[in-house]
Amino acid sequence: MLTNKNACKICSRIANRRKIKQKQKVVEISYKEQDVFASVIFDGTACVAVLKFRNFKLWDKVLGFVVFAIAMATYGLTIEPTASFWDCPEFITTAFKLEVGHPPGAPFFMLTGKFFSLFASDPTQVAYCINMLSAFLSALTILFLFWTITLLAKRMIVGKDAEMSLAQSIIILGSGLVGSLAYTFSDTFWFSAVEAEVY
Repeated sequence: MLTNKNACKICSRIANRRKIKQKQKVVEISYKEQDVFASVIFDGTACVAVLKFRNFKLWDKVLGFVVFAIAMATYGLTIEPTASFWDCPEFITTAFKLEVGHPPGAPFFMLTGKFFSLFASDPTQVAYCINMLSAFLSALTILFLFWTITLLAKRMIVGKDAEMSLAQSIIILGSGLVGSLAYTFSDTFWFSAVEAEVY
């Protein structure tokens, strides 16, 4: 990690090489080290290292899929093994037989439910497979929620094209993690994620 002490050594070396005089205007020098990009501001007498995070997009994608894996594991381990009350048996039956359910019909859910029902070893496993579809789509919802939160937080905190500091990137990614995982474990969403229900 680049500290102010190291930054002062670096900028004084570069300042000597470039023959920067003490009365000269502020000069910005770039230094790269692993995932952190540092701009060393040098005004001839003092220097300050401003840490900037380089691989935000990579960490955004990686943490998004980590959140997806957490949600999928949670919903997969707590899945409803058979049909639940209310609309779930209807959705399971109409998906398995490719029939039309009550309006609006949810055609995308019926088609993807039919695809997931093909993995059932016998008809008694159809309900479990279609419930697993609901868990998978709910985990995808959590993934896109994480990316939505980080996108909005980045635009609010940093701006559209501006570079962000290490602290700002931690705040943005942390807010995405907290928001998406809070929604993952919320009672209403979790209850509907483990059964064949469409909302």
